[in-house]
Amino acid sequence: MGFPKYDGNIHPDEWIKDIQKYNNIWKNNYGGFLNTAISLIDPTIKLPTEINDIENLHDKNSKFILKFRKLCYNAEINDIEEQKKYLYKSLPTDNNYTYFLTEFIKRMENVNSMNELIKEFEEIITDEANLIKHESTVTLKHVPTGKYLTSVSDLNYTTRGKNQLVFAGNSNLDPNALWNIRFFNLNNKNNNKVLASYTETSNYLLHHKVTSRPLGVPFTRDFDGNNPPRYNLSPSSSNLEVSCNLQNCYDGNWEISHSKLENHQGYLKSNDTINLSLNNLNGLYKGPVRFLRSHDIQFTIENDTFQEVVCHNETVGENDEWCIELDKNFNS
Repeated sequence: MGFPKYDGNIHPDEWIKDIQKYNNIWKNNYGGFLNTAISLIDPTIKLPTEINDIENLHDKNSKFILKFRKLCYNAEINDIEEQKKYLYKSLPTDNNYTYFLTEFIKRMENVNSMNELIKEFEEIITDEANLIKHESTVTLKHVPTGKYLTSVSDLNYTTRGKNQLVFAGNSNLDPNALWNIRFFNLNNKNNNKVLASYTETSNYLLHHKVTSRPLGVPFTRDFDGNNPPRYNLSPSSSNLEVSCNLQNCYDGNWEISHSKLENHQGYLKSNDTINLSLNNLNGLYKGPVRFLRSHDIQFTIENDTFQEVVCHNETVGENDEWCIELDKNFNS
């Protein structure tokens, strides 16, 4: 009896479902279902040694990779440099999004076999899924306390301006802790970029539920511009107030730096631990860089208690560390 071989031209789940019809034949005579299924896979498809059940067999087959292997095999393209060239040409090309091309070139230098080539390619795809892109929806979790940066549209400070409240909320994620991130190249403000670079990008963080309200520090100034701007002070620690608001006198251009890797120059990724600082693009503030911080200090508005979030110009420490995370529900 001729059993259908797997050659990568149909979905592996469909093929497994199809050959399971013959399970009663090879259950005891052909070494069991898993061994028989593996033996029916086209020899151009190299399976990892750790496959030990049917679920793993499903997960390890990528249609694109299988087709690429088979095309190389059928065309007798055995030289690894030729294989690299053809895989490179298959990557998406977009003038505004060159991640795949640049990463491929960077990682392929020491690849010497088809298996290494596929492994590196799969890692590029996995890493790309965790990159934070322009307009991504993200969360910012305060590392020491595990609480999410939060704002609620109908909760306001009692200070001058009565701006929308920002605080470190729950340890469990809720919609008020979602932020939309927008960024642009510091060297070309008219050119929005798809990916955020640690060294070249300024960022806006907009509250997801009210995207017209960016995260930042409000201030007031005299109309003649002769006196320095006056900032609202935070409720408890007398640092600078952080809020969400839309007004002309508002500093909300954030620079992101990696808190664990000094002078890190890569792309911003989900689960990076970062520091956020105001970069003073408006040129009105003259003084030390101000960092976003939360701490155990609390304040009360009416009968509700909140963990304070502020901007400060003191020594940077663990209270200034935030874990940025992609929200998969909005970025799938």
